[in-house]
Amino acid sequence: MGTFMNFLYEFIGVFIKGVVTILKGIVSGFIMMFNFPEYLKVFNFYKREFTVSGYVLAIITALVVLVLLALVILLIVFLVKKYIRFRKTLVEQESMLNEIAVLNKQVNTLVLEKEKLLAMKVSNLGLKPGDGSSMLQNANSTEVEAIEETGEDLENMNLDNVRFTKLHDVDIEFANYKIQNYGNSFTLPELVTTFRNFAASKLGLYYTEEMIRIFISSFACTRLIILQGISGTGKTSLAYAWGKFIKHDAIIASVQPSWRDRTELFGYFNEFTKKFNETEVLKGLYEAGYTDDVYVTVLDEMNIARVEYYFAEMLSILEMPSRDEWIIELVSSHWDTDPVKLTDGKLQIPGNMWYIGTINNDDSTFAVTDKVYDRAMPIDINDKGQVFKPVDTEALDINSSYLESLYEDAKKNNRISDENQEKINRMDDYVIKHFRIAFGNRIVKQMNEFVAAYIACGGKEVDGIDYFIARKILRKFEQLNLAYIRDEIDGFVKFLDQEFGKENFKECKEYLLRMKKMV
Repeated sequence: MGTFMNFLYEFIGVFIKGVVTILKGIVSGFIMMFNFPEYLKVFNFYKREFTVSGYVLAIITALVVLVLLALVILLIVFLVKKYIRFRKTLVEQESMLNEIAVLNKQVNTLVLEKEKLLAMKVSNLGLKPGDGSSMLQNANSTEVEAIEETGEDLENMNLDNVRFTKLHDVDIEFANYKIQNYGNSFTLPELVTTFRNFAASKLGLYYTEEMIRIFISSFACTRLIILQGISGTGKTSLAYAWGKFIKHDAIIASVQPSWRDRTELFGYFNEFTKKFNETEVLKGLYEAGYTDDVYVTVLDEMNIARVEYYFAEMLSILEMPSRDEWIIELVSSHWDTDPVKLTDGKLQIPGNMWYIGTINNDDSTFAVTDKVYDRAMPIDINDKGQVFKPVDTEALDINSSYLESLYEDAKKNNRISDENQEKINRMDDYVIKHFRIAFGNRIVKQMNEFVAAYIACGGKEVDGIDYFIARKILRKFEQLNLAYIRDEIDGFVKFLDQEFGKENFKECKEYLLRMKKMV
């Protein structure tokens, strides 16, 4: 054993001596680098043999060495500071982790106390609790019923345990709310006239009767309306005026170039703070679910970011045939303090909310894709309305259910005539043959709904068809090689003259002629 210990001592000693030698070498190296007397000794030894140029070069050499030494000192200081900061960060992280651990213990304690209180509440209600989970379930359902009836529990709820603070405030505000029946009796033509007069008399915004007719008809065929055109023609103002008219200010969401997913619209759950960062869009959506009023959300300059990034999920949801399927998941779990209308972290999109997007077509924006256009109703606003003397008109309370009933009646009573339907089919065949473009069932359905509402609003059937085809179908021509289809445009214009008459389909013809000039 003694022999092995001697071996171990000498064997490990070789390694330790090597480490010591390295350390001594590093220390000796630094001492040698900063040995100024040695530098002076060398200089004195050679200075007698220096010429003038030699002195100059010697001084330059000395300055270079001084700069190098200064850099070494700065490097050492930098490394020391970096180590200190790194160490400080580690200490702070450890301190924070300890604090989080303490908070978690406190949360567990509070949860246990809450379970006891809920158990006592169940007992006081005369229930017979079984196991812990069923007891909590019964207590929670009783608590929700109390919230819906009086709202007192909501007001007394500890906000530290509430992750949806804005939606919680809405629950309190609408705790005793009953859906209002405004006894609406207006017709769609009256709605067009009333809104136009309101915008002019109260807001100083002037629009043509045709523009308002198209705007209101668009609500019948889609949940997303796109107002596009040159800047300054009143796109955002139109949506703003509509919000004022229906007595629910439009919820303005100013789209930013950085928007890349739906969290920009609705918010997100912060895992660190355990709070959901809610947006005004989400709050407005939640509030609309309590009422039968008409609401509108405005996506201002919606194509300054890619629409299909942040609004794709909503486009898909709103395409669902049943409104029971209009559901969006905000969080993946359930909390007892979640908003009343949130079920297992999911919120149902209310049927009384419409979306209006504004678009400026310039070099600073993204092109809107077919996926978005096919699901929306685009409206071009390129002209300012002429000033007229309006009738002084007040805002109007409108039941969403009543407005939709007007659209349903219009759809039943104003179907596209068989004659025009045959013309549309022939036009479809012509477009497929000459331009290799077709439109699907979605666009056919939207056209039937838009044209029916357009007629009910006081317009002519052929004009409604004309506007819809120009905005929804001919727009697809922009994807083609304009030089290739240029010679086909004149033939298509003649076809429209033959089918619908030279005095009709002005929107389509003007659109085609503009495209021809672009080549």
